[in-house]
Amino acid sequence: MPAARFDYIAPTTVDAAVAALVEGDRDTRVMAGGTDLLVKIRHRMLSPKRILSLKQIAGLDAITVDKKNGLTIGATALLADVAAHKGIRRYYPTVAEAAGGTANVQVRNMGTVVGNLCNASPSADNAPTLMAMGAMVDIAGPTGCRCMALDQFFLGPGLTALKPGEIVTAIRVPFPAAGSGTAYHSLSQRGKLDCSAVGVGTLVVLKADRCTDARIIVGACAPVPMRTQAAEKMLIGKKMTDTLIRQAARTASEETSPITDVRASAPYRWKMVSVLVIRALTDARKMAIRKQ
Repeated sequence: MPAARFDYIAPTTVDAAVAALVEGDRDTRVMAGGTDLLVKIRHRMLSPKRILSLKQIAGLDAITVDKKNGLTIGATALLADVAAHKGIRRYYPTVAEAAGGTANVQVRNMGTVVGNLCNASPSADNAPTLMAMGAMVDIAGPTGCRCMALDQFFLGPGLTALKPGEIVTAIRVPFPAAGSGTAYHSLSQRGKLDCSAVGVGTLVVLKADRCTDARIIVGACAPVPMRTQAAEKMLIGKKMTDTLIRQAARTASEETSPITDVRASAPYRWKMVSVLVIRALTDARKMAIRKQ
């Protein structure tokens, strides 16, 4: 069955995009890469009257890295470009790895990190690492610009905190602290071709042999990518031994609320959260030790 017809508009400024989105109201959908949106339209899961593309807005594809302002990824910056960016690979290697492990080559050459986040899938590969690193979302709308923490951005499957007429213009990530390490591990049925059944992003900060900060983000095991705060508290102020890591991993698993679906059963997910948290914390600890 052919897809429903729609109008296509491509404004050249953020202000024009916001105005068009306000005018179109709920009949307009925003597109960055279109790797998810166009599939849904093709399969009649969505029938928008207008598609608003961000591709013609100059500067939205920019990627910048510096020690003062950290990392900024524009709304139309491709997953492939994020994965290959020299500055990201040097200072934010786990961000590059998550982008490079998203879907397949074709999707990475069309899809964007911001689009992956705005899709608001609980299993989004790029969300856990960015959340763990304290990422902020830059938003433009009819009342002006605002920013918010990425861990407050997701409201549920397919739901975000964006208000009518608003678009995400960029993701910003603070520059990594001295002695910090990150890691991301995921599992899926068909490798990277399938959505993650479980994904875990971690950040730890070490001073000498003590953990001064820790964040553990689990994807695909709750309605939104979630922080496991009880597990994080177990690590802070203590020496990160293998035994402590295993204890924190069990606690992280207990904090999640996975469901059984076509990708995995709930018991499998609970078990794999523990396994992946152990792997991710161990890898993050190794990186943090190197960077002290």
